[in-house]
Parts: sequence; C-alpha cells; structure tokens
Amino acid sequence: MRLFAAVLPPADVAAELAAEVDRLRRLPGADALRWTGRPGWHYTLAFYGEVEDGVVPDLSERLARAAHRTAPFELAVAGGGQFGHGRALWAGADGDLATLRLLADRTEAAARKAGLPMGEHRRYRAHLTVARSREAVDVRPYVALLAEFASRTWTVGELALVRSNLPTSGVPGEQPRYEVVDGWGLGAGG
Repeated sequence: MRLFAAVLPPADVAAELAAEVDRLRRLPGADALRWTGRPGWHYTLAFYGEVEDGVVPDLSERLARAAHRTAPFELAVAGGGQFGHGRALWAGADGDLATLRLLADRTEAAARKAGLPMGEHRRYRAHLTVARSREAVDVRPYVALLAEFASRTWTVGELALVRSNLPTSGVPGEQPRYEVVDGWGLGAGG
C-alpha cells in the first residue's frame, strides 16, 4: 500500500483554508490549475511509497515511538509558495516549525529502521499542497494572496499514517483518496 506520515489540520482550520482557496480559485487563470480538495490537505512528514503489508506493523511500532518522543506543539497554516515553476502551489506553516521538522526527521528515521528505502535525506519544508499543474503556470498572484493568509493556531497532538489511493478511473482531475491507517498521540501520554 502507498503510505506516508503526516500532520492533519483540524476541521475548522481546513475550513479557514477552504475559504482562502475559494478566493484563489476566483483569480484569472485559476482553471489552469488542478485544485486539491479538503480531504487531501495534510503536511506530509515522510513519504514511504509502496510498503509491503508485512512491513507495516514494524513501521507502525517505530512511528508510535517517534510520536511518543515528540511533545505536542503549536502550528498554523500560514503563507505559501510554489515548487517547480508553478507546478505545485502550497500553503505553508507557522508556529513551532523546529518540532515539526524534528517529527519529520523521526518519521523518516522510523522508516529507515523498518527497512524502507528513503533515498537522499532532504531538509524538511512544511507545505500543504493546494493546487498542481502539469505545465509551468505563473502562480505569483496566488502566492501573493497566500502570503497574507494565516489560520488560527492549533496544538498538534497526533501523528497520522495515511494511505494514498491513486485514481484509477482515468477521469481528468480525479483526486487521490486518503485514509488514515493509524495514528498516535504526541508526547509521553500519547
């Protein structure tokens, strides 16, 4: 199964972001982007790709340890940017980014210890993808509006292991479906 570790924003924060995305979608040229729906909004900490069923219990045990060793922390959806010359438009994060990066490093280390090939380590950059494009798009107006956006701050209290089910229908614009496979509370009490 295709898996990744993530932090999920609470429903009210996702609603705040949805209102901002609705504003972005009214800009000229917005139809050139494939907009990510609310169920797909998450901060990926570590992407694992295809994971054999037999590896999941060990990975889960190691992720539980990573969660328990990480204290709850404050986070907000804030700002934004782009990757790949407009191929991905994202909302950023504000708050205790050092702890978010630490949790990302721990989820990557958990995968390595469980025997998953993780490729080259890259410094973690918190982002929540709101739109994609197959071609380069000038997203500067979108990034400028996202720069003004900030959600309420919430306390991140859980690490989630999420399954990504890729579209199979061939319908243009169909979104992946995400399901939380498991989750662990942060901190010693989690």
